Amino acid sequence: MTGHVAVVGIGPGDARYLTPEADAALAGVEALYGYGRYLDRVPVRAGQSRHASDNREERARAAAALRHAAKGARAAIVSGGDPGVFAMAAAVCEEIEYGPESWRALDIAIVPGVTAMLAVAARIGAPLGHDFCALSLSDNLKPWELIERRLDAAAAAGFVIALYNPVSRARPWQFGAALERLRRHLPPATPVVFGRSVGRTNETVSVTTLDAADAAPADMATLVIVGSRDTRVIARPGRSPLVYTPRAVTEASA
Repeated sequence: MTGHVAVVGIGPGDARYLTPEADAALAGVEALYGYGRYLDRVPVRAGQSRHASDNREERARAAAALRHAAKGARAAIVSGGDPGVFAMAAAVCEEIEYGPESWRALDIAIVPGVTAMLAVAARIGAPLGHDFCALSLSDNLKPWELIERRLDAAAAAGFVIALYNPVSRARPWQFGAALERLRRHLPPATPVVFGRSVGRTNETVSVTTLDAADAAPADMATLVIVGSRDTRVIARPGRSPLVYTPRAVTEASA
């Protein structure tokens, strides 16, 4: 029997963001692997084993699930948001490339989910309505100097930027440094959206400007969207503003 590993995106929070495909993938396995907080969001089903691990143990988690599947079992790795966006799908592929040859014979399924930047963008309008990019501010797997170069390039090229992993206890200074970097390229009034725990009961979404943006409110549950020179804010009396980036770009602003 060929083993099977599903890498499943469970979305940003509430169960309503779990797709039918993801729900079926989770129900059809014998073992679940994942960061403990993500596993807690998956319903307990009879006959399934659950293997929780720390948030920074991605490669070990992937290898454990692959070893389990190599015995002919069906396993799933739970990933918050979408597994292909700064998450577990890449870790699984990396382990397969450098792991035992038997892992290449496994049946692998990557099951998409709603990632944080899409959930936050939908709450506030359409800030990703034109060209955009996503950057992780974590320097656990890449040097900070590379992050700085990518921030410079993205802002100068006119991309809206979705910032993942802006702050952690181990690196509290980097988001502030990133904001200062972006201020070199973008106007002070550039819209900045903070979305924290979107899709959960303690969700908060706020809009500010680049000159007023403060790193203090951000943490690892926060997704930040920094607009481009073209991103606009529509004020709506008595309602939340709409933030959007027009679909058309003039040559002068490109």
